[in-house]
Amino acid sequence: MTLYHPVSIGDLELPGNLFLAPIAGYSDRAFRSLCIEQGASFCTTEMVSAEALTRGSGKTQELMLNAPNEKKYAVQLFGGNADVVARAAVMVLEQTPCSAIDINGGCPVPKIVKSGAGSMLTKEPDRLFAIVSATKKAVKEYSDSHPERGKIPVTIKIRSGWDAGHMTWRECTLAALEAGADAITIHARTRAQGYEGKADWNIQRQLVELVDGRIPVFGSGDAHTPETARKMLEETGVDGVMFARGAMGDPFLFKRTIQYLTTGEYQTETIRERLSAGFRELELNIQDKGEKAACLLMRKKFCAYSSGIRGGAQLRQQVVHAESAEDYRRIFASSLE
Repeated sequence: MTLYHPVSIGDLELPGNLFLAPIAGYSDRAFRSLCIEQGASFCTTEMVSAEALTRGSGKTQELMLNAPNEKKYAVQLFGGNADVVARAAVMVLEQTPCSAIDINGGCPVPKIVKSGAGSMLTKEPDRLFAIVSATKKAVKEYSDSHPERGKIPVTIKIRSGWDAGHMTWRECTLAALEAGADAITIHARTRAQGYEGKADWNIQRQLVELVDGRIPVFGSGDAHTPETARKMLEETGVDGVMFARGAMGDPFLFKRTIQYLTTGEYQTETIRERLSAGFRELELNIQDKGEKAACLLMRKKFCAYSSGIRGGAQLRQQVVHAESAEDYRRIFASSLE
């Protein structure tokens, strides 16, 4: 089998094995639409609070929307209570056309962890089991009563452990399998590492061996170029690569990686092409959120889009003060010529 290939998650058939990870503040539907255009096989929403959803939060509804060109996508939920997450999963299915429910077992942000969600699930395999099991049961009941939707898979993303002294990925993997998870993504860093240090791909390889083909395993962490994605696939045996920070400001990463995995070569887009993608994302966000909110959101995104541009540091000093689409056009006028 070639390194770039289709993947099945339960009954869900995907055309390839390069995915966009759920990234808070980045993987909104505007950005996901650009990634889909550039070849992303599957994308996941920003994480959605199960508690907020079950309480009727309007902002939560916005996070769950799919992009117009997004035919298949996952909604990621976070929560520390199994019953609440299960109820939230059903609400997601009732309110969106999503193709999968993903459970966040990896977010290291303190306020998420304190709620019993995110990396707390990696620390407490029993809690992980309860949440995945309850969600899987609720989703199955929904699927059985809505056969037109097909069997909707439930997946889980975990970290390698809480810290170096509590490497719980093995227990979490076994708990996820017993609970009926349809796929597992491993970010091979501990909660204590956050996003620092080096991801331990050896853990990914061992997890693949532990799962032994029962469900797909996807890798995350330090795969941020076509070369590192290929290396992860070759060295660990994961079924697919989930791009996170490497894709920020660079939806073309998917296109380049597909080229590299299939031909051994790839073409790099121009600065103009990259910034033009940023302006398309800006326009899509203006349609969704209005100009003021979109322009505030795009400050950090244009900082990412402008990475590598000559004089980029000076441009970014201006970007963090941009308040209108015209401000962005003025800042990048010379780079777009």
